[in-house]
Parts: sequence; C-alpha cells; structure tokens
Amino acid sequence: ELSKAVDSALVTKMKEENSKKMEEFEAFIADAKENEGETEVRDGLMAKAQLLARSADKATAVTAYEEAEKLPKTTSGQKLDLSFNLMRIGMFWNDIPLVDTHCKAAKVLIDNGGDWERRNRLKVYEATYLMSIRDFKKAAALLLDSISTFTAVEIYSYNQFVFYTVVCATVALDRKTIRDKVVNAPEILQVVHDAPALQAMMTSLYECRYKDLFVALVEVVEQLHLDLYFAAHARYFLRQSRIVAYTQYLESYHTVEMASMAATFGLSVPFLDRELSDLVASGRLSCKIDKVKGVVCSNRPDEKNSLYQRTIKHGDALLNRIQKLSRVITI
Repeated sequence: ELSKAVDSALVTKMKEENSKKMEEFEAFIADAKENEGETEVRDGLMAKAQLLARSADKATAVTAYEEAEKLPKTTSGQKLDLSFNLMRIGMFWNDIPLVDTHCKAAKVLIDNGGDWERRNRLKVYEATYLMSIRDFKKAAALLLDSISTFTAVEIYSYNQFVFYTVVCATVALDRKTIRDKVVNAPEILQVVHDAPALQAMMTSLYECRYKDLFVALVEVVEQLHLDLYFAAHARYFLRQSRIVAYTQYLESYHTVEMASMAATFGLSVPFLDRELSDLVASGRLSCKIDKVKGVVCSNRPDEKNSLYQRTIKHGDALLNRIQKLSRVITI
C-alpha cells in the first residue's frame, strides 16, 4: 500500500527473535508451574501476552491474557490491568465488541472497590471507546473530568489527550461550558500552543471569528484523517463543527443577508446556499432561506413550546394505550 519493498531479511530476523523470546517465556512458565508460585506463573503469562500483542497476534494475545485472568487468587487490581491490556488490543484492531466487553467488566470491578489511579485511567479508556463509537458528548465529559489526573500514557501522550478533549468538546458542549472548561482551562492552555491549528480552532469558535475557524478546521481534519481513533469520524466532525458555527452565528440574528454571512465565514454565496439548504432539509439547522430577498431567517427554537408539544404527544400516546388495554381487560 505504501509502495515500498518489504525487507525480507529484517522480517525474518524479527520473527526469529520473537520465536526465541516465546520459547524463553514458555520455559519460564513451565518451570514456574512446577517449582514456583502463582505470582511467577502470572508474570510469565503476562510477558507472553505482551509479546504476542506487540507481534500483532491478536487472537493468541487475547487468549494469553484471559488465561492469566483465570488464575486463582487474582486480585481486582490485577484483573483491571488485564482489562486495560485487552481494551488496548481491541482499540488497536478496532474490535469494538472486545473493548465494550472489557470496559463494562472494568467498571464493575471499579465499582466494587478500585483504587484512585486505576479509576482515573478507566475514565480515559472509556472516553476513548466512546470516541470510537461517536458518542462525543459522554467522551468530552470523561476527558474533561480526567484532565488534571491523566496517567494513561500507555495509550497516548498528554498532548494527544488534550487534542481529543478539545475536538470532542467543540462538537458536543455548549458555549458556556467550552469557555469555562476548555478555553480558560489552565491544563489545556499549558500545552495547546504546541498545536497551533487546534488552538486557533478553539479560540476562533469562542470569539466568533468564523473565517479563522474554517481555516483552522482544514488542518485539524487532516490530522483526524490520520488518527487511529478519529479517522472514521473526520468527515462527521467537520460537518458537526460547521453546524455548531452556523447555529452560533444565527443565534445573534433574526434575519441576515446571505452575502454578509458568506463573507463572515469566508465562503462563496452559492456554496453557503447549498450547504444551508442541505442542513435545513435534514433538520440540523433551524432557519429559513429567502431566495428572492437573498436573506437567511433564523427560527429560534422555543424550548418551552417544544416541551409542551412533546408532552401532549406522549400523553395522547399513553391515553391510546390505556384505552386499548381497558378494552382487552373488559373482554
């Protein structure tokens, strides 16, 4: 795929080294079972599983970790560490069911008495899992909750952690929360300058500099396309970010000229017209386009009226079900 020739000699050498190490681990495990205790057996199984995981042998690595987990007298902390290892394998191979299974198992162990350090690491693992299934709102909440206690350096660096936090918050949180927990957060401000495009995206959205926002989004989305966890969601993030920007802009106006809005965002009028039309038609943007006058009319959603209408609708549905049930009982 990369149009590069495979170094057969290097591959052979690596396989031989892995085979040699595997034989050493197998001998160590066999000796531990005969002459040592369960701790040494577990250490040997863990070393074997880690080698298999690094060698891209998913199935046997999972089996080795599960074998270590089934050993008697395995503490809850050791089980949590095994779950973290299995979740990392699932994340690498994009095996969502595997990550989900062990994330749920880890949460049960934590609820039954996990320590502070593993509890914080689990938040990062769960947030990463939620990112992979596009639940950015819950992921953003967990990432922000872990920002001052981040220790899960085995999956990504702190700078990458901040990158994910800002990206998730941009499309999932309201303006006030972004200001308090992202734009003004000292932990984020300490490292965000290392990623100029990310910093520009974060500040320009809050400061309503939409043209700068769209320029920054281009570079941020290019990074997302190359990211292990976000590659599949890069286009979705770009669309959601634009929706957030359009919504924030239109909240300030009842009516705005299409040409003025296009100039604010650094877009051509035909492109903005097409995009707004698609978003309005799909129900993602609350506004109307007056093509004759060349204006966009904002329809600010009335939350109280919307809640009233939903209540009436659900009430009617409940009454219909009660009437059907009463007729069945009468018969």
